Amino acid sequence: MSLTFEQIRSFFHVYIQMLFLLAPFFSSSIFLMMSDGMEPLQRRKAAIRTSLGVLVCICVFFFFGKPLFSVLGITLPAFQIGTGCVLFLSSIMRVLGIGIQQHHRNENEDFAVVPLAIPIIVGPGTIGALLVLGTAVEGIVETLLAFAAVLCGGLTVAVFILLAERIERLLGQKLLATIIKVTALMLTALAAQIIFDGIKGFFSTPPAA
Repeated sequence: MSLTFEQIRSFFHVYIQMLFLLAPFFSSSIFLMMSDGMEPLQRRKAAIRTSLGVLVCICVFFFFGKPLFSVLGITLPAFQIGTGCVLFLSSIMRVLGIGIQQHHRNENEDFAVVPLAIPIIVGPGTIGALLVLGTAVEGIVETLLAFAAVLCGGLTVAVFILLAERIERLLGQKLLATIIKVTALMLTALAAQIIFDGIKGFFSTPPAA
């Protein structure tokens, strides 16, 4: 099966969105902060558990959007507006550095899946965006392409977490912090676009009979 240019463009569009949502540099930086003082083998195992936790979370939230909306009676435009607001606030906090220094672990605490994978990396804004994305796509091919892009985004973050120490040595803490803030700033634009799409969809949806 050959893919059209539009389908390929859509794949990369979703993939880039996932990179901004999952924030690989932020994720690797937080992992290093929370795993500080661990033995190399323990840190490697924690990185693997965190990566698997992220992959499982994004797959579950991508596929369970439609059933959840159906059960709760939530419309897609309403959820887009709510998700965009949460994502906007989360990205502003990253830009300002609010809450980042609070992510420390207690001694002997297994932080890999909770709270690191969820809700720090896969936070409320990311969860909402995944639910919206999984609900908005239509057709088997489009759904599979969107899921492949989401999965590739998750795998990219997993690689960053597994190579977190090397990335920090290569870039340095100052450059890494700058990249995190610039990425978060661009994420605010994505959040605003989700809100605008929700408002547009809300006013274009015919009223229920």
